[in-house]
Amino acid sequence: MSFQFDLATQVQPIGDGRFSAHVHDGWDIGGNANGGYLLALVAAALCGAAGRPLPVALSCHYLAPINDADVVIETSIVKVGKAFTTAVATMRHGERTIVMASGTLADGFSTGSRVHETRVAPQIPSFGDLVPRDATSAGMPGLMSKLDVRLHPDDVGFALGTPSGRALVRGWCAFRDARPVDALALTLMCDALPPAMFNLSGAPGWVPTVHLSFYLRGIPAPGPIAAEFATNHLRDGMFDEDGLLWDSTGALVAQSRQLALLPR
Repeated sequence: MSFQFDLATQVQPIGDGRFSAHVHDGWDIGGNANGGYLLALVAAALCGAAGRPLPVALSCHYLAPINDADVVIETSIVKVGKAFTTAVATMRHGERTIVMASGTLADGFSTGSRVHETRVAPQIPSFGDLVPRDATSAGMPGLMSKLDVRLHPDDVGFALGTPSGRALVRGWCAFRDARPVDALALTLMCDALPPAMFNLSGAPGWVPTVHLSFYLRGIPAPGPIAAEFATNHLRDGMFDEDGLLWDSTGALVAQSRQLALLPR
């Protein structure tokens, strides 16, 4: 079975560390490709260049918006070690630079008995108990036609004109076509929920990402992903957002942080 995400993140090697790809329509917010989707495309190219399947750590700078266009992703290996390969990548559309990224790639995780955790998965009603949004709802971002995002009832106020006043958004995330969630999918889901600051401003719109970092912390178990995003600082037209993703067993599988501009 062909899943939409796999088709939308296909990269083809064309020599000298370069990959051709297409930024597909339908993975956008207000006509601009979602930052997590672009991160997934770049991560696919970095993994291909390194010959290692896991994007353990990614840092991505967004230079220009794009949607429904052919791109070339240029990669270069910085270092190959026993556990990790470090590489850099630049996505271009013609002469225009879209994103610049660096990544640490691996074959797997080392094991260890020492564990320290101060955060656990948020208390959210089960995925099945929350009402899904119709994929064809008027005004819904294209990305939401691909992802089934179900928010905590306390965090949907921004969509009803009654923002909660807390820069917090929690919910579940899964693919509408039932594609299993893997490491690459987490790079998309780290930017898939509505921005937490919407519950301060109550003004949804396209939020341009300036920089996004991603850490893979585990391989997710089958099932939807629980997510929590919070903004701690908003000033001078920019805000930060910290994200945590847990799998269906409650294990932390990814972390993210981004700097973004206020909605446009």
